[in-house]
Formats: sequence, C-alpha cells, structure tokens
Amino acid sequence: MEQFRLPKIPMPKLELPQSIQGVLKEAEEKLAHRPKLLQLFKNTFPNTLETTTKLMDDGTTFVITGDIPAMWLRDSVEQVIHYIPFAKHDTDLQRILSGLIKRHMQYIMIDPYANAFNESANDWHWNTDDETDMSPWVWERKFEIDSLCFSIRLAYAYWKETGLTDVFDAGFKQAMIKIIELFKVEQRHAEQSPYRFMRNNGIPEDSIRNDGLGMPVNYTGMVWSGFRSSDDACDFHYNIPGNMFAVVALRHMQEFAEWIFRDMTLLGDLKKLEAEIDHGIKLYGIYRHPEFGPIYAYETDGFGNYALLDDAGTPGLMSIPYLGYVTADDPIYQNTRRFALSKENPFYFEGKAAKGIGSPHTPPEYVWHMALSMQGITAVNKDERLAMIDMLESTDAGTGYMHEGFHSDDPSIFTRSWFAWSNSLFSQLVYKAMKEGIL
Repeated sequence: MEQFRLPKIPMPKLELPQSIQGVLKEAEEKLAHRPKLLQLFKNTFPNTLETTTKLMDDGTTFVITGDIPAMWLRDSVEQVIHYIPFAKHDTDLQRILSGLIKRHMQYIMIDPYANAFNESANDWHWNTDDETDMSPWVWERKFEIDSLCFSIRLAYAYWKETGLTDVFDAGFKQAMIKIIELFKVEQRHAEQSPYRFMRNNGIPEDSIRNDGLGMPVNYTGMVWSGFRSSDDACDFHYNIPGNMFAVVALRHMQEFAEWIFRDMTLLGDLKKLEAEIDHGIKLYGIYRHPEFGPIYAYETDGFGNYALLDDAGTPGLMSIPYLGYVTADDPIYQNTRRFALSKENPFYFEGKAAKGIGSPHTPPEYVWHMALSMQGITAVNKDERLAMIDMLESTDAGTGYMHEGFHSDDPSIFTRSWFAWSNSLFSQLVYKAMKEGIL
C-alpha cells in the first residue's frame, strides 16, 4: 500500500482585495495595545488568500487545505467564510468567492460522495489503493454528510451578503438535485446505497467496518454518513451535528428553489426531506444524561446506541449554533455544551497550558485550536470569549499561526504548522470580538 502525499506546495500569492487590506488596517488601530494578538491576526486573517488560493482560467477558484495539495469541500468553505462580510462592494473578492462556489458545484457533479479533490484530473490520491469507486479528480472519497452542506453554506452566505445570483446557473441547480438524491439514498443506506469504503492500512478510524458497508443502522429519517468532520470513521453512522447541518442546508436550498429557481416542485421535495431529517434528530438524537439532562448525542445508530462525545471538528456539538440549527441559548444546546466541556466528554483535556476539546484524530491530551476558537465564537458571554482569545494567543508556540492539535501541557508539541482553516476560524473569533468592542 502506498500513501501519496506531496511536500508543501505554496500557491501563487494573490494580491489582497482592498476590503481585506482595510480589515488589516482596522486591526492595527483596534489591537495596537495587544501587539502579539495584532500580529497573530495580521498573519491569520489573510492566510487563506496569501497561501492556499488559486484563480483558475475557467473562472473558478481552487483552495488547498494548507500542507496537503488537495481541496476539501468542508475546509475550503471555512477557510474563506470570514471574508463573506466584506464581499458586497469588492469585485475582486466576489471573483474569488463565486469562483469557489462554481468549483464546488463541478466537484459535486463529479462525485458527491468525495470529500477532497484535485486541481486537475491528475489521478493523485491520499491512498492509492482505497477500495471504493475512485475518479482521477478525487483526492479522497470519504463520505461525510457535512461536505455537501458546506458547499450550500458558502453559496447561501455569498447570496445573502452580496445579493448576486451569478452562481445560480443550471449547473448549480443540477448539483442541488444531486445532493437531494444522495441524501434520500443515504436515508436507507443498507438497502439503496452504492457507497463502500475500505482502507486497509491498519488504522481502524480510516476504514468503514462490515466490508465497507458500515455497522447496521435503523431507519430514522436521518442521513447516513461514513465519516466524521475529522475524516475519522463514524462509530454509529447517524452523525447528529452533521444531520443538523443538513437540515440547515435544506432550508437554505428551499430559499434557492423558491426565490431564484422558482421551482415549487423542488421546494416541496426539500421541505419534505428537511422534515424527515429534523424529526429523526428530535426522536433519536437526544440522550437523557443523568448529570446534564437532555443533551444532543454525537452519533446514534437508531437502535438506542449512542456515541457520547464531542470532536474538535466542525460540525460538532459545540458548533451547533454556529451552523444555525439552534441559537446558543437553546436549553438542550446549553446542556450539551456543559457536557462537551467536561470530563464526561472523552476528548476533553485539561493541562498546564490549556483546556479544551481534542479529537480521536490526534493523540490523547491534545487540544485543538479550532475547538478553542469555536468555543469563543459560540460563547454567550464576553468573559468566555475573551478567555478563549487569551488561551489561543498564549498557545501558538511562538509561530505566529494556529495549528491543529497541541499538547495541553506543552503547546510547542503540535500537529500541522500550516492549517489554513484553523487560522481562519481564529481570525473570525478575533474580528467578532473587535466588532463587539470587547478587546
């Protein structure tokens, strides 16, 4: 077996759009009293544009994840989502964002089950002998329900901010229909799905059990997912945060159907599917915890088994209000948040330098910068938000950037020195605090 992985390949450096340059100037004024935080923001806020973004000749945009030369649907959206608020009057930024949306739709039409794609049909793959139906365009074919939802999230945010409808062409509608069809199939995975995935590398989290079919699930109305947002295999294949995200994406698509495509039949299909998934979440996705009360489970199989944990990736339990499923003051979410930030969560760690949520994707005792950023973004009070910013500022290991996971006792021990998504989420938190006037 061969794992194909290239060394760091920097993308052509783009000239920063004027609106982004304006944000950096604003930060120089508002963060002048905190020079280290200012430098971190100046490094991380434009990091995606400066190091991972390429404008393609066909009018699309290709965004690598950082230290891996492939574009994840999920990562690429979160790498640029913090630029959306500045796009309304900046045509250069509109070109970047609309081009990314168009490329997403192209990739979904190639393979809606894939999570990461190549710049061209170069037949590069994370693993060269995965047992699944690969394409030369596909870098990795781990089906994660959230990947498709992120594509819709970007298009919706772009439309709502700019009012522009240039991305909503026939290809976009075809990709929407492809997503709907896949969701319907994966509501009955064992009976209807063609998707299988196995990777025989000795890492259980990299492969789906039961010869690539997955462990048995009951029908719930929810959508089956092979993998989590961490790219680790699900234990129980109804991922609750992922299905919440699907509900939000279907609501966004309903607006596309009604107000852009004027397709009432499509609108009806979307409403029906949303209701089925949401009913499944409410019926099967809530666990009565003896300490915290009713909480959202991380995963279930619909047979009464649950994975009670939170993972640092998005979507996760911490990010539920960030995704837009419920507000941060929702009582069940607040119970869930208390659970996720406790030792009852097997991936919550406390050390000498930091405390927060990690992941089975990284070693024990590793806290993720993304989890700290998300905790700050979804906090309901400014003290918690400021505490997260302070913790993030103090754990960059002197690199000037955010990482993936780091040891909670020693931040100089970390994974992924070039991880644009983590940089973007951190800068989103800092900018939120700047606009609130709490820094």
